[in-house]
Amino acid sequence: MLVLELGANDMLRGLDLGALRENLRTIVEKTRAAHPNARIVIAGMRAPANLGRAYALAFEETYRALAQETQALLIPFLLEGVAADPSLNQADGIHPTAAGHRIVADTVWQALGPIL
Repeated sequence: MLVLELGANDMLRGLDLGALRENLRTIVEKTRAAHPNARIVIAGMRAPANLGRAYALAFEETYRALAQETQALLIPFLLEGVAADPSLNQADGIHPTAAGHRIVADTVWQALGPIL
């Protein structure tokens, strides 16, 4: 089992979305080459609105398209119910608090539970 969640820092650095997709695809391909029966779960992220609607939509689509292409299970947004909630994030507004992490864990478990 591989749970793949990468890309948020790439997005914050302005990495080209094609490069992001290729990096994630390479991880999936190398995992499948080494472990052909591995189940793969891709945890998606979302770009903040200040990066523009077009970029945000394309960023989110990167995860959906990759999951479909690689036949991986998709968690559409890892931080669902946590992002942008000041009570669930540290002072940086990005990283979850302990309470936020419990919600993230529940989100991941909803995907993992049925396949484990």
